[in-house]
Amino acid sequence: MNRTVKSICKKAAGIALASLVAAGAFAQEIAGTPTGKGTPKYVFVFIGDGMSYPQIQSSAYFIGKDAAGIVNDVKNSSNPSDSPVGGLLSFMKFPVAGSAQTYDATSFAPDSASTATSIFTGKKTHSSSINVDISKKIKYRTIAEQLRDQKKWKIGVLSTVNLNHATPAATYAHQASRKSNYPIGLELVASNFDYFAGGALMEPEDKKGDKESIYSLAQKAGYKVCFTQKEASSLKNGDKAIVVSETLADENAMNYDNDRADGEWSLRDYVKKGIEVLDNKNGFFMMVEGGKIDWACHANDARSTIADTLALSEAVKEAVEFYNKHPKETLILVTADHETGGLTIGFAGTDYNLFFNTLKSQKISYAKFDSDYVSSYKKNKTSFDDVMKDVTELFGLKVPGSAGKDKNGGLVLTEYEYGRIRDAYNKTMSGTKTSGQMEYELYGTYEPLTVTITHVLNNKSGIGFTSYAHTGLPVPVFALGAGQNEFVGYYDNTDIYKKLAALTSVKQD
Repeated sequence: MNRTVKSICKKAAGIALASLVAAGAFAQEIAGTPTGKGTPKYVFVFIGDGMSYPQIQSSAYFIGKDAAGIVNDVKNSSNPSDSPVGGLLSFMKFPVAGSAQTYDATSFAPDSASTATSIFTGKKTHSSSINVDISKKIKYRTIAEQLRDQKKWKIGVLSTVNLNHATPAATYAHQASRKSNYPIGLELVASNFDYFAGGALMEPEDKKGDKESIYSLAQKAGYKVCFTQKEASSLKNGDKAIVVSETLADENAMNYDNDRADGEWSLRDYVKKGIEVLDNKNGFFMMVEGGKIDWACHANDARSTIADTLALSEAVKEAVEFYNKHPKETLILVTADHETGGLTIGFAGTDYNLFFNTLKSQKISYAKFDSDYVSSYKKNKTSFDDVMKDVTELFGLKVPGSAGKDKNGGLVLTEYEYGRIRDAYNKTMSGTKTSGQMEYELYGTYEPLTVTITHVLNNKSGIGFTSYAHTGLPVPVFALGAGQNEFVGYYDNTDIYKKLAALTSVKQD
């Protein structure tokens, strides 16, 4: 073995050691050594909507080190755990991991309604249907409903998107179409679940305007309906509440985490309050959805995808703190309904290299850029040169000829990339809708300027997307706590329900 090869091997061993030591240090946040023994009576199910292995691993790399700095950090550090190759998300420390297939009754690339139905009922159905069979006549009971009725557990449902969106609705609703927003809202109230928190309801008033608001009906049913953080802060143990984020963004959902202002509640804050409200000796079930991971992936916005994946990781930490107090009675699952966007860690333009630090130049989500900037460009007919000044400020991308580099993580645009953004600007400013195969592949249904900016930034970092829709990838299932060992292996997403039902001894009706 020559000297160069020996040197490479030695460096690789150092990097591997650093990762192992780092993992050990992180694992200390989980009290003791999880054995998986005991019977769960406190169950958390975290769902990263659209989050499969690529979303998780890209987020871990994002908070870790760029490749160029790894070897020197390992070489010079007295504590290799200070400089892991990649970061570890909270649930990557869990002692058990499995994988779940996501296909539904009609598609290998399913939607959230059908996949959440599988997770919460153990049954397959059509894409777009919630907790009904293929004939759309038979209603399926959910694990949350069964725990409420059979075990008298309290139930919490949280989401960064609308509370009657597909995934949260799949804990309590039974509808042939996920778009039946007002009827789903009625079922939310009728569920008598104890704690809802997140985005606002879609269509809280009936489309015809002749039926009472869901919020009003909820208040009559005994819910405290909170629209401010001050009101939410005042909730106490035993309260029955619907908490709507004080600051709403696109589609009346919570902000993307990279748009969240100082002092604005994160998903973790809502989980913390939920534990406070639900905690009781009998038991509780809490479903927590990071719904805007999916929305960001649909829009091919890698930076916002990562931000909301990290926000979900932070929220999981709150459940881990609870687990540390009740290790033999708590089970935490972290999984997903499906993958979105066909996110790939690797891009033709960067070959074998990744430059995740490049993404740190993005200061705003695609949605906020659309609402706060692009709408103004159209109204004021802003010049391309002036638009590029904002692009540099908000995304870091610089016009050709600027100081810096265009390759190896550089942010200076090549003439080709600059031309792509200029063409997209012209398309946006023309106001014409995207049409034809070529334009759809370039822009999907999104604002051409915005999606092209994120595409270029993604590609410079080494990330690519293949779709504006869902894909057929399997999803991970991470488990910690009582019954954790049941979730080892490769199985169908319907088995998640079956394993939960068996562990909690509910009758599968």
